[in-house]
Amino acid sequence: MTDSNLRSTLQSTTPPSSAAPARAVLCGYYGMGNAGDEALLVSLLQMLPEHITPVVLSKDPHQTYDRYGVEAYDRWKLGEILKAYEGARYFIWGGGSLMQDTSSTISPLYYAGLMKLAQLMGLQTIAWAQGIGPLQKSYNRWMTRHVLKRCTAVSVRDVGSAGLLSRWRIPHILAPDPVWAMTPRQSPSFDRLTQGLPRPWVAVNLRQHVTLTEACLETLIQALQLFQEKTRASLIFLPFQHSLDWDLAQRLQSQFLGSPIVLIEDPQQVKGIFQQVDLTIAMRLHAVIMAAAEDCRCYALSYDPKVSQVMQALQLPGQELANFSCKAEILVQEWLELLQSVHWTAQSHRADLIQQAIAHREILCQVMG
Repeated sequence: MTDSNLRSTLQSTTPPSSAAPARAVLCGYYGMGNAGDEALLVSLLQMLPEHITPVVLSKDPHQTYDRYGVEAYDRWKLGEILKAYEGARYFIWGGGSLMQDTSSTISPLYYAGLMKLAQLMGLQTIAWAQGIGPLQKSYNRWMTRHVLKRCTAVSVRDVGSAGLLSRWRIPHILAPDPVWAMTPRQSPSFDRLTQGLPRPWVAVNLRQHVTLTEACLETLIQALQLFQEKTRASLIFLPFQHSLDWDLAQRLQSQFLGSPIVLIEDPQQVKGIFQQVDLTIAMRLHAVIMAAAEDCRCYALSYDPKVSQVMQALQLPGQELANFSCKAEILVQEWLELLQSVHWTAQSHRADLIQQAIAHREILCQVMG
């Protein structure tokens, strides 16, 4: 959808805003200890119009308040949710793959229920920077379509979601993940943990998933060992979520003595890490995005269609873990070529993607004034 089409769509569906102070409830996978989803929250907070007061639904509202200085309520307690809605003008699903039923069939019911409640209470609802699907259950598809049709505005972050909404005839904009535009910061913890490590520095980001089989993991470990022998590289293990990544990072560390594990809670500092490392080997979507955004060479290990779509869009080298059959020697050769390349494929796209991601801010301004 073009900018002019977006403006006409929003003007036809929203009343003029007086830009008076207003509360907006922010709903996502927040307070769960996932650096990628926390990065989405930071991006949303950075992009909100100044006159908007954010109210966050979080698993850990005290931590969310302490970290970001925003009002926060427990996402699991109905009384707390209703308190967050009280006096609010807007409700924002933001962002990420909230409506999908591959990891949980209950999750779409939760998020759609919150969206529907907001609509019934008269709040203007925005589905922001969403990745819709996969939705395998017919009732989840119906429910998602039902609430999205009643949204004031919708933005999505991938072509698959845009295609689904086009088939559903739901107006939307398509823009890159807003984390592309999130401001990075230097991490004192990273500087301390990596002090004295020889170059090159290689960040390794893996997570537990059914596609990361034991055989696949052993091949990756063997490849990392061969790569380190050839380059004398320092490996830095970079978990994004303690519950899914930490044990795996410890297992890897036991194979590479002297290689630090860096688990940082501030997503802006996490993004800043990729300004300093020379190569990233990553499974998680936002590790891939952060690395590319900070011009760090990145090799993707895709466990999910959302990662594959970024690989295709940026022409990134990598592997589909669901069909993984690569030998360690081939991986090493691919990593060496990437590390030694003067120009790598994502460089030409980087500036455009960062600029295009700002469209997610523009849709907020269009609705909220």
